[in-house]
Amino acid sequence: MTDIRQLTAAVIGTGFIGPVHVEGLIRAGVNVAGILGSTAEKSRLAAQQLGLKNGYASLDELLADDDVDVVHITSPNRHHFEQTSRTLQAGKHVLCEKPLAMNSRESSDLLRIAGESEQVAAVNYNIRYYPLCLEAADRIRRGEVGELFHVSGCYVQDWLFHNTDFNWRVVAEDGGDLRAVADIGTHWLDLVQFVTDRKVTAVCADLQTVYPTRRRPVGGVETFSGKTNASQQTVPVNVTTEDSGSVMLKFEGGGRGMMSVSQVTAGRKNCLRFELAGSKRAIEWCSERPNEMWIGQRDQPNETLLRDPALMGDRANRHADYPGGHNQGFPDTFKQLFRDFYGYIAAGDFTADRTFPTFADGHREILLCEAILQSHREQKWVEMNDQN
Repeated sequence: MTDIRQLTAAVIGTGFIGPVHVEGLIRAGVNVAGILGSTAEKSRLAAQQLGLKNGYASLDELLADDDVDVVHITSPNRHHFEQTSRTLQAGKHVLCEKPLAMNSRESSDLLRIAGESEQVAAVNYNIRYYPLCLEAADRIRRGEVGELFHVSGCYVQDWLFHNTDFNWRVVAEDGGDLRAVADIGTHWLDLVQFVTDRKVTAVCADLQTVYPTRRRPVGGVETFSGKTNASQQTVPVNVTTEDSGSVMLKFEGGGRGMMSVSQVTAGRKNCLRFELAGSKRAIEWCSERPNEMWIGQRDQPNETLLRDPALMGDRANRHADYPGGHNQGFPDTFKQLFRDFYGYIAAGDFTADRTFPTFADGHREILLCEAILQSHREQKWVEMNDQN
């Protein structure tokens, strides 16, 4: 058994989420050797800004670095398959951003490649690691919520509200045929299936493209930056990916659900919410208020549980670093996932159960996305097929 401080990572991707990974790794106590961007100059600048030793000129240079044990892949979706497969074949562990790949054929191949390798592979479904999400999952497993009746909720944002808001994610060739569902809806779906301990078995979807044509700023714009302006030169781009949508769900054991997603909801910057109704009580949690969980009851007063290690179970407490009243937020979820993932690698027993999100989870999410897209196109319920 080693210490996670003896492991070294490198990050692929210099956009919004790559530096978030770098910060989370450093806070988790993991060495970060360097970063790789889409050009050698972007790599150099990102390394300089983040205080890293190496700005890699190419993937070949990164994979040839014997100091690197783990590679984090945060590049655009179209690169995930090649970069992940090459990293595994180079003998390095992988933590890949979601979605794992562009389609289930690619993700199935990655699942096979990871299984045949001696490497550990994970997908960055970080929202699981809010302490109160872990507490909700534990309470459900202890039977405190009872039989699952239904789950409702949403993941909504406004960063693509204007037709001049643009990012590589809106283009199907770069991000895939689904956008809002694949980009943020998969976080909601992964979280709810994790919390309830029940898989989605069927979907019925209705999706909407608000802007069939968007205006792409010449020179591009960074994710969430909001740096476009009325005087900036733009060119028209046809868009087929969805801006919003609703999905009805069926769960194992008979539970029902409804998820809505939107990237054009004015004023909602990054709001994930779920409300779970059970035969004993209900639970509600929202990422805009991540340090409190509402507990609904029929025959006694409702409760609000504040994130406090003195009031939560052991699993949640392992990922609650601060006392009650000292808030944990979005950056902490990365640190906690990384500690879980790197702790597993450091322990050295790769036959042990994996508590972090795996490639199997990532592959099933893509199957779920494909079922949602099929349901929307055919306007009918679609049963999940885990055998693809």
